[in-house]
Amino acid sequence: MTPNSPPSAGGGVRRIDYRSVEDSPDFRELKARHRRFVLPVAALAVVWFLAYVLLATYASDVMATPVWGRINIGLLLGLAQFVTTFAITMIYVSYANRQLDPLAEKLRDDLAAEEVAR
Repeated sequence: MTPNSPPSAGGGVRRIDYRSVEDSPDFRELKARHRRFVLPVAALAVVWFLAYVLLATYASDVMATPVWGRINIGLLLGLAQFVTTFAITMIYVSYANRQLDPLAEKLRDDLAAEEVAR
């Protein structure tokens, strides 16, 4: 058996034409939706992380500015990195549930229907 031919429920070998799936309008739309979300968010996350590193490196006086007791701006921005990561994850899950999963499910159902038709 090859990776292109996983076993079917009936024990035989099913053949999926992955090229035609990749060329389908639904798959192209799925990829486009994914990229429209991931690329800008990833770019913003990298910029945010690099800004923190650059501030810590070149503006240590600003980062050491006390805010409350021993809590300073650097600590708050460092914690904000974690908050940002969790927020991005939650936003992506919501986006995927609304925009990506329905289209992926349609593609999966179409492939299953094609398999049954054979």
